[in-house]
Amino acid sequence: MSKKYDALKLENQLCFPLYACSKEIVKRYKPFLDKLELTYTQYITMMVMWEHKNISVKEIGEYLYLDSGTLTPVLKVLEKKGYISRERSSEDERVLIASITDVGMKLRDKALEVPKQMGTCVNVTPEEAKTLYDLLYKVLGGLSTEDGE
Repeated sequence: MSKKYDALKLENQLCFPLYACSKEIVKRYKPFLDKLELTYTQYITMMVMWEHKNISVKEIGEYLYLDSGTLTPVLKVLEKKGYISRERSSEDERVLIASITDVGMKLRDKALEVPKQMGTCVNVTPEEAKTLYDLLYKVLGGLSTEDGE
């Protein structure tokens, strides 16, 4: 059999197991996040908000690798739920600042169980998880560099 098309075999693609794992892990989050009435994208956005409290929408997008077309609807929903507020910066009205509310901060306590629950879903040791984490961020860093960022 010809090796000419080996590069097109699914089993030879690094991108496929990354895609499939990501999809499956997000699916595993769903029952835990349903209890918080959050989607996965809303959850990771709230993680940024819990950490930074007040942050520009542009910076949130950079942390999460999301463009404004994806992030804006997420922020609107979180604002409607009372978890964040958004307003123009007083220094530069082109900059939109997201701020966490008291209600949003209270949600953090409920979310504490999610990482513990997810830890039971992934069959890797803590050392393997750290290695995988480091490798994935190495790949992300290389991709960001190629984009000229």
